[in-house]
Amino acid sequence: MTKAQTGGVSGSSIVGIEASASVPAMSEPPSIDNMAPSQIVAELDKFVVGQQAAKRAVAIALRNRWRRQQIQGLMADEIVPKNILMIGATGVGKTEIARRLAKLARAPFLKVEASKFTEVGYVGRDCESMIRDLMEISVAMVKDEKRRTVQRLAAERAEDRLLQLLVPQPTTPGVFSSDDETDLGPTREKFRDRLRAGKLDKRKVEIEIEEARYPSLEMYTPQGGMEEVGINLKEMMPGLFGRRKPQTVTVAEARKILKQQEAEKLIDQQQVAQEAARRVEQGGLIFLDEIDKVAGREGGRGPDISREGVQRDLLPIVEGTTVNTKYGMVKTDHILFIAAGAFHVSKPSDLIPELQGRLPIRVELSDLGQEDFVRILTEPEASLTKQYAALLATEGIELTFKADAVEEIARLAVEVNSQTENIGARRLATLMEKLLEDISFNAPEMDDQKVSVDSAYVTAALADIVMDEDLSRYVL
Repeated sequence: MTKAQTGGVSGSSIVGIEASASVPAMSEPPSIDNMAPSQIVAELDKFVVGQQAAKRAVAIALRNRWRRQQIQGLMADEIVPKNILMIGATGVGKTEIARRLAKLARAPFLKVEASKFTEVGYVGRDCESMIRDLMEISVAMVKDEKRRTVQRLAAERAEDRLLQLLVPQPTTPGVFSSDDETDLGPTREKFRDRLRAGKLDKRKVEIEIEEARYPSLEMYTPQGGMEEVGINLKEMMPGLFGRRKPQTVTVAEARKILKQQEAEKLIDQQQVAQEAARRVEQGGLIFLDEIDKVAGREGGRGPDISREGVQRDLLPIVEGTTVNTKYGMVKTDHILFIAAGAFHVSKPSDLIPELQGRLPIRVELSDLGQEDFVRILTEPEASLTKQYAALLATEGIELTFKADAVEEIARLAVEVNSQTENIGARRLATLMEKLLEDISFNAPEMDDQKVSVDSAYVTAALADIVMDEDLSRYVL
């Protein structure tokens, strides 16, 4: 591929800031146990640039949760989380801080938009549904952990079931001769060796597979809200749901299916529900985005009434209540709530006083500038430049970005944000996708295996679109 074909991509030596195909694997987050707030901030710094005030606030909140769990007796129940209100424009890192915090804490995490909820009495999602959703996430987490602990035993049982299909044991006396019965053990072991070696993977076997999952129903409550109710229809109508039907598959496919079936048998579902509820109650984290959209405005009428109704429905959940889920009752007293909003039209004081009181920690996130964008493009473990380098490495291409290219991308991001809607760091994703469109399209057929992006290429690819304000509104 020639230089002209790449639109000015240079293959010269690389200097300054760069992201290449040799991107190191992302590290697993360490355990949160005994981690000091400064260490939590240091971990967040790997993924989120700047916003130190917000990072400090969430780090203290997470440490306080650990501290409460070390206290015995009634005092632990009296210590409630200090919920946080993040104030900042879109794309400055509010969601990413909360998401990374939950991953670091390895806790059930749910992001919801407050604007999706409706006041009790209106058709739509009721506020308690967020606790049911969080419980589903926690159950999935616990199940996944339980499956990993029984993988070996499940694999052994699946292998035995496969051998039973391949070399059936006699069930009726006299079906085999004494010589056949004597040779049956060695024969099964020979099949076991061949099975483990993958020599039987393409052979066909017939196994039973679950025909349909048990549905859950969404029912309207007397108050008008919509509530998901899990019903075990297998017990109510055993002949209608949960039937198994025979299906012919390869041995390789059968091994996976049987392993999953055996793993489910080995997991105690009641223990899963109990552990999931404990994690939600003691370590659950809910990120309540767009809280400003339900803030009433002074002198407002009509829709503002509904907004205030949503806040009043949120209040008992944030204060601490008990929610009925299909896995049992769940208390919300110690769930950590992080609310966030841009507050362009409304302001935090427009929230009802009771809800303001349950969000005592307020942090304001600053807008991002050119220097921030440069750091976002290069410093995090999963920065956009490293992501694109890793993607194109699968095509055998070594993609690098010169320092002046990164500076130019950051400058253009600031310019487009100022000309159109300011969407913060999300602007970088649209610019990068447009910038590398030709390279990504032609990558499988490119002759050059080393591609270096410089400022000239960035200007050639993006300058015209950025200068045309009307076009940039639709393209960028």
